[in-house]
Amino acid sequence: MQALTRRLARAVNAESGELPAVLAGFALFFCLFAGYFMLRPIREAMGITGGVSNLQWLFSATFVVMLLAVPLFAWLNSKVPRIQFIDWVYGFFCLNLLAFVLLFRLDHDSVWLARVFYVWISVYNLFVVSVAWSLMADVFDAAQARRLFAFIAAGASVGGLCGPLLSTLLVGYVGESGLMLMAAVLLGVAISLKRYLMGWREGRGAGRPGARASESPRRPVAGNPFSGLTRLLRSRYLLGIGAFILLLTSVSTFLYFEQARLVAALFPDRAEQVRVFGVIDFVVQAGALSAQLFITGRLAQRLGVRVLLALVPALVSLGFIGLALAPTFAMLAGLMIVRRIGEYAFVRPGREMLFAPLDAESKYKVKNFIDTVVYRGGDALSGWAKAGLDMLGQGTWLVAVVGAFCAALWGLLGWYLGGRADARARERQ
Repeated sequence: MQALTRRLARAVNAESGELPAVLAGFALFFCLFAGYFMLRPIREAMGITGGVSNLQWLFSATFVVMLLAVPLFAWLNSKVPRIQFIDWVYGFFCLNLLAFVLLFRLDHDSVWLARVFYVWISVYNLFVVSVAWSLMADVFDAAQARRLFAFIAAGASVGGLCGPLLSTLLVGYVGESGLMLMAAVLLGVAISLKRYLMGWREGRGAGRPGARASESPRRPVAGNPFSGLTRLLRSRYLLGIGAFILLLTSVSTFLYFEQARLVAALFPDRAEQVRVFGVIDFVVQAGALSAQLFITGRLAQRLGVRVLLALVPALVSLGFIGLALAPTFAMLAGLMIVRRIGEYAFVRPGREMLFAPLDAESKYKVKNFIDTVVYRGGDALSGWAKAGLDMLGQGTWLVAVVGAFCAALWGLLGWYLGGRADARARERQ
């Protein structure tokens, strides 16, 4: 048994005593993403139900909800000890899911309920994933992050594989409300895993030789409800991360709107739309998982974070050029798959590595502000920009050219930020 444990630890780049925490982190992301990706195809179908021409309004509504929610989130973060904070956040979203189960059983075909759910799940996804990565950056130090975050992120991909598969297979039997109930149960399991990780941090994880002796998790995070914004504005490094996220969302939103338009035209039935989105999600997560297990960690150790953050934008920029030359659904679907695989396998672990050396206020409040308000603000701005480009009547060609330009800027900024992180890592060696 010990020999098997040592082999598994070597396979995931874990050192002595780290394996239980790494597996718990993997399982936590599995639960979060299995639950979310069971619901994601429903969200996409409900976005179409609300009207493809209204998507920019849904993105704007999501941004407004974020503006209201983030100060409340930060206020709670300042009042509740870090060791209990995620319990409150995930518990709140569990109750929300149970409420939606009842509402959809009462009025399944309501257009306004579909729109509310679309906005809610867009907020839900960013909050639960953002605080999960804040937890990982809190539990593991910068050196551990380079070795372990790729495998931990693979838990998200495994969950992302199971989620759309379950959604596709079960939606005809348990219905949309049944999938929501299953997602609530998985979120409850994630709470238990989070408690184990914080206990590991306080005990063996925080006390191991060379580990970071940071702020106590039994105290709330310092600062006020708006300190995430004020700290962001005072730091060029954090502003750079915010700009990186804005460019990421611009590229993603352009592709997302084109996908919604083409799927609505080709697959008018809502159940068929759920299945199409589920198949795309399955392919994305399978590709991301392969990269996370065999490529990402080794790439980060050998070539640095800058390669993780710049490679995918370069490929996406080339893909947009291909879309301009051949504006078909097959080309768009291929580009969407490449972009999303790259984001899950390379960009997401790489950008989380940027936060690992920072203090608790940056990890929880600034990071949450960037992951929610900046992210959804970018969605809203990009949504209206896409609507403006559509009004010019140039079709997919103009969108693809603008997308290629945004992706190129995204890659240059990723190269700069990754270079800063790599230089900081070399100074610590």
